[in-house]
Amino acid sequence: MKRNLYAGAGFLAVLAALGTGSVLLDKRAAVEAAAVQAPMFEVDPMWPKPLPNHWLLGMTIGVSVDGQDHIWIIHRQGSLERMENYAASNPPASECCSAAPPVLEFDEQGNLLAHWGGPGEGYNWPLSNHGITVDYKGNVWIGGNGRGTAAAGGPALPTAEVQVASNAAFNDNMILKFTQGGKFLMQIGKPGQSKGSNDVNNLKGPAKMFVDKATNELYVADGYGNRRVIVFDAETGKYKRHWGAYGHKPDDTDLGPYNPDAPLAQQFRNPVHCAELSDGGLLYTCDRVNDRIQVFKPDGTFVKEMIIAKRTLGDGSVWDIAFSKDPQQKYIYVADGSNEKVYILLRDTLEILTSFGDGGRQPGEFYAVHSIATDSKGNIYTTETYRGQRVQKFVYKGLGPLTKQDQGVVWPKSGGK
Repeated sequence: MKRNLYAGAGFLAVLAALGTGSVLLDKRAAVEAAAVQAPMFEVDPMWPKPLPNHWLLGMTIGVSVDGQDHIWIIHRQGSLERMENYAASNPPASECCSAAPPVLEFDEQGNLLAHWGGPGEGYNWPLSNHGITVDYKGNVWIGGNGRGTAAAGGPALPTAEVQVASNAAFNDNMILKFTQGGKFLMQIGKPGQSKGSNDVNNLKGPAKMFVDKATNELYVADGYGNRRVIVFDAETGKYKRHWGAYGHKPDDTDLGPYNPDAPLAQQFRNPVHCAELSDGGLLYTCDRVNDRIQVFKPDGTFVKEMIIAKRTLGDGSVWDIAFSKDPQQKYIYVADGSNEKVYILLRDTLEILTSFGDGGRQPGEFYAVHSIATDSKGNIYTTETYRGQRVQKFVYKGLGPLTKQDQGVVWPKSGGK
């Protein structure tokens, strides 16, 4: 009897020890998790301020921040629905509303500073605007991914992202360079002239641009019709070099639908959606429908890749990237317009630390988050395409401990900013 009692007591002691150990392990895990720091953000639900003149944004498909921390966006006027454009009818069908000019400049407080854009003499305005970049000299670069039979430089067409990702003929085979006041400076490529991914004179649905201040070279994610990164001299427009996935020569063979269980595609899929150069001299590209980031040296040498949300189908997961503003650019922010969130990655390892955002129409939520940029204070700006039609600001709140993988909507913790 005593032996059984001793055995039972020993068993209870072991259970108690195991329980205590489990609690200690849980506490240790929580402490270790809290020790991992990441940038923290809160949405500013009052940014930007209302636009004048009953203006509305259409599909908002580009954002960039200049050297004065002014925020530039570009949108598609022609993507507004009929009732959204009543005031533009002849005669006007109502007081409200009409499309804002394609290019808008805001200050940090959300005030509209300037606006311009559209067809003009000496250049071919895109059928479907796509991407805007303000370079280190203050020049404004614009791409386009439109197709159709309208005259080149004519009114913007209501073209959805997925519609222009096919192999149909593209009209927007060019990129444009302007001053910040909207004065035309240069055009690279001609509408409807692309001969494919190894044509060095024309683009084919260019998605986004970046200018390297060290070399004054223009990197283009080219993009919606082609499957490459191409580099030009940003002053003269002279061709320098180009490459495809893994640094291969681009191949326009149809890869078929993306299959997350198939071997990794050896070419980019359409669209190649971004090409951003870090201060350390590495080029990060968005192979959107392949759900991956690929990293290269400036000469096209492949360095590494990371798959993001591998089982994302349809529009893909890697839409755009921006770097954090610390001197090391320690973090990358990745806009995912399918899963409706922004990932925060360590730039050196491409490890995902956390994410924020969710699908919806309220501030801090997303519907097709398309483009992303950061200002000098570390704040994030995002735009939304399809019926999202807006730009949002996420205020940088410093580094904080990670408490969960997906933060969801980062609503302000108090009534203020």
